[in-house]
Amino acid sequence: MSRLRVLQSNWPWALAAIAILLLLLLRTVSIEWGEDPRPPGRAEDLEALAARDDVNVLFVLVDTLRSDRLGAYGYARETSPWLDSLADRGILFTSHLAQSSWTKCSMASLWTGLYPVRTGITRADHGLPEEARMPAEIFRDAGFRTVGIWRNGWVSPTFGFAQGFDVYDRPVSAPLPPQILRANPTVKGGGSDMDAVRAAAAFLRTSQDDRWFLYLHLMDVHEYIYDSESALFGTDYSDVYDNSIRYVDDTLARLYRVLFEAGELERTLIVITSDHGEAFRERGYEGHARKVYRESTETPWILSLPFVVDPGVTIQSRTYNVDVWPTVLDLLGLASMGEVDGRSRRNEILAAMQDDPIPESANEPGFAHLDQTWGNAELRPMPTVAVVDGPYRYVLSHEPRGGTREELFDASADPSELEDLIASDAAIAQSLRERALTYLGREPIWKEEVPSLELDELELNHLRALGYSLP
Repeated sequence: MSRLRVLQSNWPWALAAIAILLLLLLRTVSIEWGEDPRPPGRAEDLEALAARDDVNVLFVLVDTLRSDRLGAYGYARETSPWLDSLADRGILFTSHLAQSSWTKCSMASLWTGLYPVRTGITRADHGLPEEARMPAEIFRDAGFRTVGIWRNGWVSPTFGFAQGFDVYDRPVSAPLPPQILRANPTVKGGGSDMDAVRAAAAFLRTSQDDRWFLYLHLMDVHEYIYDSESALFGTDYSDVYDNSIRYVDDTLARLYRVLFEAGELERTLIVITSDHGEAFRERGYEGHARKVYRESTETPWILSLPFVVDPGVTIQSRTYNVDVWPTVLDLLGLASMGEVDGRSRRNEILAAMQDDPIPESANEPGFAHLDQTWGNAELRPMPTVAVVDGPYRYVLSHEPRGGTREELFDASADPSELEDLIASDAAIAQSLRERALTYLGREPIWKEEVPSLELDELELNHLRALGYSLP
């Protein structure tokens, strides 16, 4: 564990002079730097990725980012010009489901390719066991330098998320400039995503001779951070959320410029997704980690390749966060993760690039899961699970006083999924109810029990500073 803590022994990203220079560069440059240096690519170039030995992976997890607030997903506001351009010249998965609306549960599923009921990571004191086969371990075994830079305490090493990383740490927080605004009243922590980007930029500038896997877990959307330049859409809670997306979009564009200047774009696969979305009282709830409705579980998934796909490819079939790493590892010809619930979407991408899309009917239903009492070990588990099959979402919720509540939505007729059809579509409800009950009856995959961890006050205070209500 010591090598995870001592960053200076791995590369000199903590040098003050470099940090200051990078700060000045990243906050003042224009993102209009000329033509995309990547060559054009076709299906055969995608197939050739597995034989290449020079492709790096940048994985960006934008915490709390719902897909329907991005232009690439049809949003009218210009919240995400850089992400939209990435999708326009890459691969966009149009219907993507996160496996929970709470970070730790969702990230455990994403990293393992297993649904929450199979990871067993559903409560605040749960941690991933060492036997979990993590993507970072596969990258490291394949000769990649593996670096994780995270700003959310739910993915800290305490919970097992450091497995496979040579370096895994929270970036040093710099004071926020005076033009930065934070509108989430429950957040008390310092720093911003620029801390993570500066650390990433320093690493990239010292690693051009290596093959690397770099993970950034960003939090400015979660914390509703923006500045005067990104304050474009108003001042109510939902508007400020959009302002924050625009701010993070600009932050990521600056990191992209670092890749451009280092000559890394032609050999980097960029993966963009999120752990969950955010509710704005569509049905009376705000925030996340409460329910598994559309607004808190529909997230983006974008792939940018080491070459330009023009026009960009859209994958229409339903995908899930458990599919992300099976797909990326398959594209690169790396070892599999073993037994997973997700599956590689490589063949669907290839088919779409050849204008021969796989029928949506070939897709399998997926699940989103939340224990509604995850934060209090003294309360009995109270799961809610969504089964998403084509346009339908069936939600089964256990209630505080016992019993259950069922809801059914059809996104094809009701895109916001606000009209409950449970009383009028009995056959569909029955079929999805059986799937939900079968899902809830499954057990964690591990040979040993999921470890229960005792968090110290420092860790609890960090999580409370992010706005979570914990005992």
